[in-house]
Amino acid sequence: MLQNLKEYQLNYLRVLDANYKRYIHDVVNFDQKLIGIIGARGVGKTTFLLQYLKENSLSFSKKLYFSADAVDMDSLFDIAYSFSKEGGELLIIDEIHKYKNFEIELKKIYDMLELKVIFSGSSALRLDHSKGDLSRRALLYPMKGLSFREFVELKKGIKLPTFTKDEIFKNHIDISYALNSRFKPLEFFKEYLHYGYYPFYFENKDSYLLRLQETINTVIEVDIPSIFPIEYDKIINLKKLIRLVCQSKPFKVNIKELSTKIGISDYQTLYKYLEYLKRGKILTLLRAKTKGDSIFLKPDKIYLANTNLHYSYCDEVEIGTIREVFFMSMFDEKDITISTKGDFGIDDKYIVEVGGKNKSYGQIKDIPNSYIVLDDIEVGSGNKIPLWLFGFMY
Repeated sequence: MLQNLKEYQLNYLRVLDANYKRYIHDVVNFDQKLIGIIGARGVGKTTFLLQYLKENSLSFSKKLYFSADAVDMDSLFDIAYSFSKEGGELLIIDEIHKYKNFEIELKKIYDMLELKVIFSGSSALRLDHSKGDLSRRALLYPMKGLSFREFVELKKGIKLPTFTKDEIFKNHIDISYALNSRFKPLEFFKEYLHYGYYPFYFENKDSYLLRLQETINTVIEVDIPSIFPIEYDKIINLKKLIRLVCQSKPFKVNIKELSTKIGISDYQTLYKYLEYLKRGKILTLLRAKTKGDSIFLKPDKIYLANTNLHYSYCDEVEIGTIREVFFMSMFDEKDITISTKGDFGIDDKYIVEVGGKNKSYGQIKDIPNSYIVLDDIEVGSGNKIPLWLFGFMY
């Protein structure tokens, strides 16, 4: 088995055709013994792992990559043990959520072998305390799709800086002018909103939206059932939920009405289904800060997780929703909430309204640290910030 995996590794590296490095390369602390990269299907986890494998200074006899679905009879530990006996030092396991009870196997590898292990898994993956307590052993890094900055870098072949959210709120005018001197943001922004979140757009642009639909269906039909207890005949309910969100502007949650339309009488089951789609990075659920984050608390708004999902999956697209989804998708989930005073609250510090270039400031003008974020402008003024600029936070 080990020899077969080594041959698979060579084939993967032969066909690797990716020189561009995503932001995640600068985020991961590779000194850790057990590292997990989790993210939505299609955001580039495999490419990242293979790039690291190829560039790592160890000789190829000391490093091994394989996908968990390539393992048949042998356990992950047996493979790791055999590899370690041959002098192996770096083990990279892709799509680990496809291996049953992977938590127990990883714990044994961590505790018994002198191997550095990097694994990838679905964004829906949980490190279950009852199956090895990996939460205190593994350092997990969530991986997002392409930011607007990364999309422009790939389109233009240039290197562009990132900025913190505080830098953008406080210095957006100077930053916008500096970036506009290097490229025209509005030339690329609408293309990004339609097609730019998943790196495979650059592999075949013509089939992108179709491939994205297939990716969503695979998450719903394969990834989520492999991690969460959902019967196959109930998967149709997940698809119904997505369709309902597509029809929203954005979806303001009425749990009773939602349950009726989906055909689910048990509210707790409905909340679980929403959580599954959230963890699969198909939906984003936003609540007011005061509500907490229990999955059994009603979300205030439900969005699709990024703008490309709207253009791929929805029959009609509402531009106001697209603007909000873009803004929301550029932030870490923990940083953004629904605000009672504006559209969003950021870090308990900023209040934001999102809209078109003619949107007025009236609703939040007397609130400290309040901003309007506007589409279709290159440079802002005062507390008016271009929407595209928030695509430069990673």
